[in-house]
Amino acid sequence: MRSTLTILACVAVLPVGQALAKDECFVPMAEWKPKEAVAALAAQKGWTVRRIKIDDGCYEIDGTDAQGQRIEVTIHPSSLEILEIEQDGAGHRHRDGEGHHDDQ
Repeated sequence: MRSTLTILACVAVLPVGQALAKDECFVPMAEWKPKEAVAALAAQKGWTVRRIKIDDGCYEIDGTDAQGQRIEVTIHPSSLEILEIEQDGAGHRHRDGEGHHDDQ
């Protein structure tokens, strides 16, 4: 009985974490910066862009960094804050506003 309750508690909490992650980029489309601004940010960072797409409400850049390493970058659509950079499967989070870009 106790193990059943533990399993149910874990299963109930799992979707909450996933839902919170998806809300990270939830902003009205009217507040989004254009894809051209995302491409300009990538160029400023020295990245080569293969593709810019929308994933879970965020912009996502697939490309290579200045050293030629493959990257996948998650960008907030209205602030252009860099939320996450994954390099060859090893991701790390950015929360310092490094990607913030106000002039567009």
